Amino acid sequence: MAIPVDTFFLAPHSQGTLQAQIQEMIAEAILSGRLRKGERLPSTRKLATHLGVSRITVTLAYTELLSNDYLTSQGRSGYFVSQNAPVPPVYTPTPRGEDLVDWNRITGRRFTEGDTPEKPHDWASFRYPFIYGQTDPTLFDHANWRHCALRALGQKDFTALTTDYYDRDDPRLVEFIARNTLPRRGIKAHPDEILITLGAQNALWLATQVLLTQRRTATIENPCYPALRDILTQSRCHVVPVDVDRDGLPPGAIPDQTDVIFTTPSHQCPTSATMPMARRQELLQKAREIDAVIVEDDYEFEMSFLNTPSPALKSLDGDGRVIHVGSFSKSLFPGLRLGYLVGSAPFIREARALRASVLRHPPGHIQRTTAYFLSLGHYNALIRRIRNVLRDRRAVMQEAIEANGLTIAGKGVHGGSSFWMQVPDGIDTDNLAKALAEKDVLIEPGHSFFRRDQRETRFYRLAYSSIPSERIPEGVARIAETIAEL
Repeated sequence: MAIPVDTFFLAPHSQGTLQAQIQEMIAEAILSGRLRKGERLPSTRKLATHLGVSRITVTLAYTELLSNDYLTSQGRSGYFVSQNAPVPPVYTPTPRGEDLVDWNRITGRRFTEGDTPEKPHDWASFRYPFIYGQTDPTLFDHANWRHCALRALGQKDFTALTTDYYDRDDPRLVEFIARNTLPRRGIKAHPDEILITLGAQNALWLATQVLLTQRRTATIENPCYPALRDILTQSRCHVVPVDVDRDGLPPGAIPDQTDVIFTTPSHQCPTSATMPMARRQELLQKAREIDAVIVEDDYEFEMSFLNTPSPALKSLDGDGRVIHVGSFSKSLFPGLRLGYLVGSAPFIREARALRASVLRHPPGHIQRTTAYFLSLGHYNALIRRIRNVLRDRRAVMQEAIEANGLTIAGKGVHGGSSFWMQVPDGIDTDNLAKALAEKDVLIEPGHSFFRRDQRETRFYRLAYSSIPSERIPEGVARIAETIAEL
């Protein structure tokens, strides 16, 4: 007697092709012990009908499991769990004794005291997720990314896949960044002035470790990217927060004792302010006067869809004092974790040596896949598609915000993917976020972006990168209703 077909189902959020999902479903059932050796599986026709897929899809899944000895075929009798199928482990975990180590005393440095905002892992299950930095899977070019990944696995790229580069990077990726990505920002750089990193955050960490010591001073924006503040705190350097205005970081407020200036001129994080050209020149002049280095986080440059983006600070730098940080994680997908540093060769040499001592280099296969995706034109096509969608969503959100009487504290003149919002006095956005979560709405409270001694609770961020346009008006209306209730 065959195993009942209604015991099989595909998880709603499973990844991969239908064939792969069916293989995983059956293999997991065997490994967990739910399906035992010799038991007969439903026929391909019955399982296909039950799952709502084609019969050939189920047949291919069964065939793959057959080749891996999870299943066996017995003529016209059908498919059975193989006698050689992996046996699920049967063991009783050994009881653990109580730790006798005082970890509060043993731990030399703490890294868990930061204020980085937490984002729910189940954010996609909310109907109105105004969450920043998440990818809308309906916009991503899965087919061409998969094609590039398979190409990077080919025999011709075997060296790129398997070689230990030690401190080097994929030359194809570096070449594309030098010849295509950076010129769009007005930057010219040689390969020895480019370093691939595990995203922008890793790039900021490398820059901090190379440039700052306990005796040096870093100036940062307030509010700012919370992870940067944590990185600087861990370096034990002196940190001076400077309040931003509608044009970003004001150069006149930067202390003369500053050694390194961190700024996000393209789209200030989190207010989305874009630094005008005149202020960029003023900032460079200020850095020149106090002999400081500028670390430019090229935050959301690719998301400039309202106006032509301004040239990067690095492109205006005639002294070699600007270090440029870029990332593909925001424009492609966050899980990619791939970015780059651009700076003078002596700085990149030190950052490269530090990276090699910590993680050697980002995975070769990821670098080569990205290089293909970029060089074959898929990236530019993807960016154009995302910009068009974000432009439409932004218009819908702005209309909804105005219709519901909400207050915008900051919005990028060049685009971006979020609005910086403000609530009336007396309302705590942490409480607002909790109340909204019960109404299927997610927002991002703004307190973590501000200096820790400032506990600012009037601001929150509304992003539109991962919510469809048709849901935005209702989601914004629920925010307005909840604010009125509080």
